[in-house]
Amino acid sequence: MSEIFQYQTEQFADIKILRYQVPGFGELSLSQKELIYYLAEAARCGRDILFDQNNKNNLSIRRTLEAIARSYDGDRESDEFKSFLVYAKRVWFSNGIHHHYSMDKFMPEFSEEYFGELLSNTNYELLPLLEGEDVVGLLTRLVPVLFDEDVDAKRVVLSPELDLIKDSANNYYEGVCEKEAEDFYAKMEKGDPERPISAGLNSKLVKENGELIEKTWKVGGMYSEAIEKIVFWLEKAIPVADSELQRESLVKLVEFYKTGDLKAFDEYSILWVKDLDAHVDVVNGFIEVYGDALAIKGSWESIVNFKDIEATKRAVIISDNAQWFENHSPVDERFKKKEVKGVSAKVIIVAMLGGDCHPATPIGVNLPNAEWIRKEHGSKSVTIDNITHAYHQSSLKSGMIDEFAYSKEEVARAKEHGYLGGNLHTDLHECLGHGSGQLLPGVGMDALKNYHSTLEEARADLFALYYMMDPKMVDLGLMPGLEVAKAEYDGYIRNGLITQLTRIELGKEIEESHMRNRQLIAKWVFEKGEADKVIEKIHEAGKTYYVVNDYQKLRTLFGDLLKEVQRIKSEGDFKAGKRLVEDYAVKVDSELHKEVKARFEKLNLAAYAGFINPDYHPVYEDDKIVDVKISYPMDFMEQMLQYGERYSFLPNIN
Repeated sequence: MSEIFQYQTEQFADIKILRYQVPGFGELSLSQKELIYYLAEAARCGRDILFDQNNKNNLSIRRTLEAIARSYDGDRESDEFKSFLVYAKRVWFSNGIHHHYSMDKFMPEFSEEYFGELLSNTNYELLPLLEGEDVVGLLTRLVPVLFDEDVDAKRVVLSPELDLIKDSANNYYEGVCEKEAEDFYAKMEKGDPERPISAGLNSKLVKENGELIEKTWKVGGMYSEAIEKIVFWLEKAIPVADSELQRESLVKLVEFYKTGDLKAFDEYSILWVKDLDAHVDVVNGFIEVYGDALAIKGSWESIVNFKDIEATKRAVIISDNAQWFENHSPVDERFKKKEVKGVSAKVIIVAMLGGDCHPATPIGVNLPNAEWIRKEHGSKSVTIDNITHAYHQSSLKSGMIDEFAYSKEEVARAKEHGYLGGNLHTDLHECLGHGSGQLLPGVGMDALKNYHSTLEEARADLFALYYMMDPKMVDLGLMPGLEVAKAEYDGYIRNGLITQLTRIELGKEIEESHMRNRQLIAKWVFEKGEADKVIEKIHEAGKTYYVVNDYQKLRTLFGDLLKEVQRIKSEGDFKAGKRLVEDYAVKVDSELHKEVKARFEKLNLAAYAGFINPDYHPVYEDDKIVDVKISYPMDFMEQMLQYGERYSFLPNIN
C-alpha cells in the first residue's frame, strides 16, 4: 500500500473521515473484478434499510437534508449554513439522527427558525413530502424529532430502569412494550430445538388492531423496493461466483430475500461458512443484533472483500490450532467444545462497505451468529487489514499514546509492537473468542437480553487477552516475543479505563456494548489486583495514568474473569450478567472523565473515524464487461449525496 496516499480528508464534530486503499485489486481476474463490482452494488442498495431500521423518521430527515444541501439558494457561507452541513454530515455518518456509538440523539447547532428558512429556500420538488403534505406540514412533522431533546432521545435503551422497547427510538418495534415482545418470541415456534431459527431476525414487530404481527423484510414485504435491488445485483453475481459453494450460497441468499424464510437463511449461512475456496467473499444480510436491546432484530449490513494471502498465514496458524486453545482455556470443562469444528480464519482486504458497516466499520468479523451453526459447522473469522492499516497510518502523528501512556518505555513499546498486538488481538477475538465455548442445553442467545452483546464481546476479548501472553503465541511464530503482548495489555487497560472516555459526553454513562465490555474487563481486573498493585493508578502533574506492573498476574485475572463470563453465558445466568455489567461497565468516574476530556481536547483530535468507499467503474465492449477500474473519491459529502441519488429506493415512512 502506498504511504503517500492521503488517508484523512476532513474532520468535523467528533469524527474524522478516512479513505482506504484496496491493494491487489488490479491483480484479480476479470471474473473476480466483475464479481466485486456486482457485490459492491448490492452492498450499497441496502443503505435505506439501515437508516429506516435506526428510526422511522430517518429517511424523511436524510432526504430533507440532501434536498437542502443540493438546492438551498440562500447564503451558503454563513456560520449557520456551515453548522447545518456539520449536522447533515453527522446524520450521514451515523445512518440517522442518533450517535452511532452512544446512541443518544445529537442536536442541531442551528435554530428551528433557521431550519424553516432553509426549507423555504430549497427546491420543494426535492423534499420528501407525504401525500397531501406541503412544506409547512413537513416542517411541523420534523421539528419535534430534530429539536426536542425528549422526542426519540435514544436509539437503543439498555437501562433496566426503562422499557427496553418502548423507550428505544429504533424502528424494530411499534406499539409494543418489552414484555409483549419477549412473550411473543418466547412462544414462537422455532423448529428443531437443537437447531432453532433466529426468530424475529428479519422483521418488524407491530401491534395492529390489538394483535401482534410481524412485518417481514423480504421481496413483497417490508423493505421490498430495496431488497429487490439487492437481489438484482446478487443474481448478476451468481454466474461469476468464485467457487461452486459460493454460487450455491448466493442462490440460497436470494431465496431467503425472496421468501423471508429464516430456515433458508440458516441454510445459506452453512453454505457460506463451508466455502473456504472462494478468494472473493461477501457478508450480506440482516446480521448483528446490537441495535436491538433484546438482541433479536438484525441490522442490515454488507462487507465485500477478498483474501490477503500473505497476512492470512497468521490467521491460518491460529485457526489450525483452535482445538489446542479450546482445550487449554481456563473455563469450566462443561462449557468447552469437545470438538471444535470448521473454524476458519483469514485476513481480508475490504473492497466495499455497506449498511451497518459504513461509514464506521468493524476491524474484524466472526460469523454466523447462530450458536448451533457455530457448534456443528464452524465459523468464519476475518481481520480487515486495509482498514486497520488506514487507522494506523492516520494515527501515527496523533499524540494520543504520548499523552496517555505513563512512561517512555510504554510509549516505545506501543509504537514498536502495538500494530501487531492489535491485529493479533483481533485475530484471536474473532477467530477463537466468539467461536469458543458452548451453551448448555435449553439456553438461548436471548437469555441475557440487554446484556447479551456486552457479555459476548467481553468473552471474546478475554479469550484474546488470556492467550496474548501465552508462550504458545511465540512458539507458533505469531509474535517475536511477549513484548507484543505487553503492548496489547498496556493499550487495553489504557483504553478501557482512560482513553475511551474521550468518546463520552460529560455527565453521560457508557452505553455502547463494545465500550461497556472494555471498561468491564479493565475495571474488574484493576479492582481484583489492586491489593497486589497488578495495575497501579498513578497521579502525576495533574494527570492520571494506569500502569501494568505484573503482566503474568494480569493474565491470570483475565483468565478468572473469562471463566465467570463463560459460565454466565453458558448457563444463561441473567442476574449474574446484569450484576457484572451494572457494577463495572456502566458508571463513569466524573472527575477522571473531566480530566481526560480536557487532555484530549488539547490534541485537537476526533474520537471516531469512518470511511469514504472506493468507486468501481466497469469498462464495456459490446455490452460485455472487459475490465473494472477503481477510483478513490476524496469528498465525503459528495459521496453521500451521490448515494442518496443512486441508492435511495424506500418510501419516506415505512
